[in-house]
Amino acid sequence: MPYPILLIHGMGFRDSRLFNYWGRVPKMLKRMGFQVYYGGQDSNGTTEKNGEVIAERIEKIVTETSCGKLNIIAHSKGGMDARYAISTLGMGKYVATLTTLSTPHHGSVTVDKLMKTPDILVRFTAKCSDLWLRILGDKYPDAYTVFHSFTTAEAEKFNAANPDHEGVRYRSYAFVMKNAWSDMLMWFPYLVVKHFEGENDGLLPPRAVRWGEFMGVMKSVNKRGISHCDEVDMRRLKFSNQKDEDVSDILEVYKEIAEDLP
Repeated sequence: MPYPILLIHGMGFRDSRLFNYWGRVPKMLKRMGFQVYYGGQDSNGTTEKNGEVIAERIEKIVTETSCGKLNIIAHSKGGMDARYAISTLGMGKYVATLTTLSTPHHGSVTVDKLMKTPDILVRFTAKCSDLWLRILGDKYPDAYTVFHSFTTAEAEKFNAANPDHEGVRYRSYAFVMKNAWSDMLMWFPYLVVKHFEGENDGLLPPRAVRWGEFMGVMKSVNKRGISHCDEVDMRRLKFSNQKDEDVSDILEVYKEIAEDLP
């Protein structure tokens, strides 16, 4: 039996039975023989608070299944939450692999620019976000701290404080949209990030997400590209029926990940 997989979501969403953040991915992983679990952390909690939830989750899974270790697949900010649990909270002994998809390991130059906005506006936006997310179920939303954690300076501090655990295999993937119209949900942030940092998935450029073994920049076979939303199968659809060296269905990426897990 392979080690179980713990899926850790990114910012702005929660693990929900009604709307699975990961689309068709969990069912595919289960068909491949994996036990699948979810992080269950807040959608907009700090890395520290979310890391505590993930650490408790890891310990519970390992205890209940007697698996010894597990594999983690994390999207976006979820990768930072996972790294904190592994490095600072001592969960490395229970983790075989950490695979991150578009995680801002090196911070965002775009966020650096946006944080020059008057602080009162940043705080107001953060408070509105926190109020809404509390209604949706977050226990400790803290958007103001989370926003700042995405700056390149804070990412550098985080990386220094959370070195890789020697017993964990780290892999990372990047994705890019091909143009602003690749994803109507992401067209505006795509243009903003493109202005400051070049090609991106609607939020992050490849430079920001490289960590450990970099598995490459994933592109789709058609003209659409792969957006930050596509990375977690938000639309539950193939990109194309065309077969090529590039990606025709996001499930192909997860299959590649899973086939190389212990």
